[in-house]
Amino acid sequence: MEKIIKIGLAVLMFGCLLDMPYGYYQLVRFIALIGFGVLAYQANQQSRQTEMFIYGALALLFQPFFKIALGRELWNIVDVIVGVGLLVSLAKKNKK
Repeated sequence: MEKIIKIGLAVLMFGCLLDMPYGYYQLVRFIALIGFGVLAYQANQQSRQTEMFIYGALALLFQPFFKIALGRELWNIVDVIVGVGLLVSLAKKNKK
């Protein structure tokens, strides 16, 4: 389940780099909130406190209720960093 969530979130993050309708970005925020919340919960259950903190912070960053205005360029940078980070965490986990 964790693998599917990470891949799905990474695809959504990279999709934000395209010129999409505003509704897409709102959908990404809702899905990211839920996805990162689930990842934080799973990390907590497995006593991975650092990962839990990171996923919790990402859930708060992407939450759709109190939007954080970073500007399009900065959001694109954040999306790329988060997308790459999710894929790297998958590759790292698969090596173990």
